[in-house]
Amino acid sequence: MARENGDVGRGETWKKQVDDIKKIFDFKEVLGTGAFSEVVLAQEKLTGRTFAVKCIPKKALKGKESSIENEIAVLRKIKHENIVALEDIYESPDHLYLIMQLVSGGELFDRIVEKGFYTEKDASTLIRQVLDAVNYLHRMGIVHRDLKPENLLYFNPQDESKIMISDFGLSKMEGSGDVMSTACGTPGYVAPEVLAQKPYSKAVDCWSIGVIAYILLCGYPPFYDENDSKLFEQILKADFEFDAPYWDDISDSAKNFISRLMEKDPAKRYTCEQALRHPWIAGDTALCKNIHESVSRQMRKNFAKSKWRVKFVFVCPILCVLIFNVLLGLPTNIYYHCKAVVRIKAVSGHRDARPNTRTGFSTWPHKLNPPW
Repeated sequence: MARENGDVGRGETWKKQVDDIKKIFDFKEVLGTGAFSEVVLAQEKLTGRTFAVKCIPKKALKGKESSIENEIAVLRKIKHENIVALEDIYESPDHLYLIMQLVSGGELFDRIVEKGFYTEKDASTLIRQVLDAVNYLHRMGIVHRDLKPENLLYFNPQDESKIMISDFGLSKMEGSGDVMSTACGTPGYVAPEVLAQKPYSKAVDCWSIGVIAYILLCGYPPFYDENDSKLFEQILKADFEFDAPYWDDISDSAKNFISRLMEKDPAKRYTCEQALRHPWIAGDTALCKNIHESVSRQMRKNFAKSKWRVKFVFVCPILCVLIFNVLLGLPTNIYYHCKAVVRIKAVSGHRDARPNTRTGFSTWPHKLNPPW
């Protein structure tokens, strides 16, 4: 399926008009559902090729047109072996259809838990692929803003399958107008400057990769506290540790790599290019000792399938009140201070997100079980 030419704002010629999408595709099973869309496994009648079709009702787009246009603009601009591709776009009188590359290997954590053998070297190989893809995005002037394990999918079920980055619903093109300052992402993976409501850059993606690398090596998140104020303080201060005994068998090189990415000051934080040159990625310092038992145990404990499924876009004035209270040490409660506009993802291979009815989020990091 060849892509149409044309830019957003130039007649939208990149949308192929169709009266009935089912004249072109045979719809099979539903792969995932979200707040505003449904992802369906579909086979193209002409070629027999299978795709993941994101079906978006136009009535659900009312007031959100700029968001979907931004996602499409980003997806049409990129082509990388480790990024889920947008193959085509169709428009009917009632729906918009994004024809996405089908990835069938499942989610990152699920595959790791299912393995019988897993090492630092495996984690290093995974992170290298993510860094390579995100470095490509950054060179293109694109910031993902929602990097997390749930958005890392395996291309196929084979053991040596490559990893794929998905879900560009919160992505942003640098230099596309307003300065990036919107507090968005997923709790637990956002950089300190995002929570602090400071203008930020592509460095936020590098922080998220550091958090992912941390979890890949121990199975639990770097920030945890039952108290909301203390949790936010930890993230704002980049206050994390490599706890014994969970990190005793992890190399100093891995810890150094994570510390370089989870640097509080974005100006000092490693870029993707710098991270790709780190010995833990480019050299031979990643250990080959089997750490599967301890990591998979913590992953099962802390990352059940229903957890951490929902991205968020904070209403900025409300977040400012929350952060202000945190910095002053005043009582905070997500229920009272933090109403959020929640956008549930619907990506090929993902199950339905089920947000917590009290907070609007599926589960916050401080609701996870700590390893100790």
